[in-house]
Amino acid sequence: MPDPKPVRVGYFPHNNSLWVLRHRGILERSLPDVEWVDFRSLPSGERTSPAEGLPSAHGDHLFDGGYDFIGTGSTPPVTAQAKGHDIVYVATSGPRHENGRLVVHEDSGIASPADLKGRRVALGHGSWQTTLLLFALDGAGLGWKDIEPVDAYGDAAQLFLDREVDAWVGSYPALTRVEREASPRTLIETDGLFSHRSLWFTRRDFAEERREELDAIVAALRESDAWIKENPGEAAKLFAADDGGDVAAWEHALRQRPFGLEPVSEEFVAEQQRAADLFHAAGLVDRRITVADAVLPGVAEPVGAARTS
Repeated sequence: MPDPKPVRVGYFPHNNSLWVLRHRGILERSLPDVEWVDFRSLPSGERTSPAEGLPSAHGDHLFDGGYDFIGTGSTPPVTAQAKGHDIVYVATSGPRHENGRLVVHEDSGIASPADLKGRRVALGHGSWQTTLLLFALDGAGLGWKDIEPVDAYGDAAQLFLDREVDAWVGSYPALTRVEREASPRTLIETDGLFSHRSLWFTRRDFAEERREELDAIVAALRESDAWIKENPGEAAKLFAADDGGDVAAWEHALRQRPFGLEPVSEEFVAEQQRAADLFHAAGLVDRRITVADAVLPGVAEPVGAARTS
């Protein structure tokens, strides 16, 4: 029987855990031939307008040979499943309420989420920010078509500072700059609306047929996350070296985030299902999905534990 192909792990700075793992060599101790794939080096595909649909390149690349394992926010796996991909959730982080929120200018005249009707709202479309914004709109009795969403991954902070958008689903460290240069007012707190977890997912065939390698990835992530918690300043340097950003701002952001892997809970699945239903109702995905179909019990248990029962 031929040797299995090397495990390909996708990474990019937005999944902090995988970014640090890539740069610390922990996984290589158990998987010496691991191949690291910078998600930003892969074809991004055609980005859809925020009014027309959701991009799902993360999930697509799990199935086109790009990589075998990836970590993202909450939106990409829902989008991938809606496109028919047979994904499996591996684990989640704890809630990341402090990572970001929906902000407006103090003098904007926007006093409640209902006032977003007809307004321009900047977000990283296809990320967790789409989920937060949809939840906020739904709570105000509004829908996706009631606003003008502006997809702004790279320049959202500047658009907000230049007042080219009325509101912004912002996150740290970009929010740090805005807090220094303007007076943003929080319109929607993440806490109480949305758990905003990091999560990791893979293909079903990889989860079922290459379990020892998947266990190794999970164990390495746990070890690396423990290091980040103890060394946020050192971890911050790894991000600032990539984007030329402020080490102190990155350290502040990392200190606010939970690190460590949790099993996929019923509460998380229910939240994902609500998001999936809202995506479909808004016309952002073409089909209804059952999020629970992407759950494989025990997949993120400690190495070996899932095979002892």
